[in-house]
Amino acid sequence: MAHQNASGTSTSLTRPGQSNSTGDARALYLKLFSGEMFKGFQHNAIARDLVMKRTLKNGKSLQFIYTGHTTAEFHTPGKPILGNSDGAPPVAEKTITCDDLLISSAFVYELDETLAHYELRGEISKKIGYALAQKYDRLIFRAIAKGARIASPITKSNFVEPGGTQIQVGAGSDADDALNAQKLVTAFYDAAAALDEKGVSTDGRVGILNPRQYYALIQEVGENGLVNRDEQGTSRQKGNGVVEIAGIKIFKSMNAPFFSKYGTKYAPSSGAAAGTDPATIDPGNTGSFVAEATEDARASVTGINNNYGNANSFANTCGLIFQKEAAGVVEAIGPQVQVTSGDVSVVYQGDVILGRLAMGADFLNPAACVELFAGTTTKPAAFGATYPANG
Repeated sequence: MAHQNASGTSTSLTRPGQSNSTGDARALYLKLFSGEMFKGFQHNAIARDLVMKRTLKNGKSLQFIYTGHTTAEFHTPGKPILGNSDGAPPVAEKTITCDDLLISSAFVYELDETLAHYELRGEISKKIGYALAQKYDRLIFRAIAKGARIASPITKSNFVEPGGTQIQVGAGSDADDALNAQKLVTAFYDAAAALDEKGVSTDGRVGILNPRQYYALIQEVGENGLVNRDEQGTSRQKGNGVVEIAGIKIFKSMNAPFFSKYGTKYAPSSGAAAGTDPATIDPGNTGSFVAEATEDARASVTGINNNYGNANSFANTCGLIFQKEAAGVVEAIGPQVQVTSGDVSVVYQGDVILGRLAMGADFLNPAACVELFAGTTTKPAAFGATYPANG
């Protein structure tokens, strides 16, 4: 595009938002936004690659098949081989339904973009990616906790498969045990043994803890059986699963349920019985998103088609250990970006920037799910084991 300068000489205007200097002057800016959103999502959604993920097309739900164990028997000479006499292996199904569309959006006023001294859309895009990743992880972690509390769907007589596992951290009713490194290590070894006994593969075993638990553990590296197999020095403090216990790779997350909160629960100043809350002092000025309460996400809640429980469901939950087969997530719409343009942008003098996805999650193999709990000697009760129950 040529313009006349003060001397009458023709000059060309550089439009860095155009592709090959043609077309929409903002085309590349929108793609930049898309990239920022995806980067924000991928860097913060850790559960997506730790469970079974499937793409859902032309349907509202996806079926997963359970196949139980079978037996071996001696052949009788002359007898035709037509399958085991007991009809094994038994088979059952699990259906995961897609929840409603999950969105995060912002309206960007064009004048604000003009006046801002920083790249406004990129900052907003990252926050949208963070929001989607946060919800994504929270639903998957809650589904794993649900699976840890139930029996296997395979219930044929004499062929009952192993179900979920719940491991108490410590031996009493003190919630402080959840932050005790030695007791956490013991719980991890108990969980590993239970997974071995239930025939769960050692490949892809992971643990999810909150930051304070994780940092308590890394201070014990080299002691109590903790093994740092991937990194040395300060690298293990980053929380990206570089610490292992009994072959279980550990991640830290603020999205795992923790005593009816997400990530962290600070000890109340009053009104709580002794031992019922972990002795974590509020550092102050934590904002609205730290120690956020576990919201109601049962099947009766608008937009929810699976059952992820509510705050009461996780009153004593303090960690998760699982193998890749523990849960499944179905995606009808993967993380996407949509931005208004044209007449809409003219009318409103700005753009609506939208990040969206459509997914659903639930447990698959309960035997691969382990829930850590503390503050009580009673195992947390099952909830919403079958869709669409609202427990």
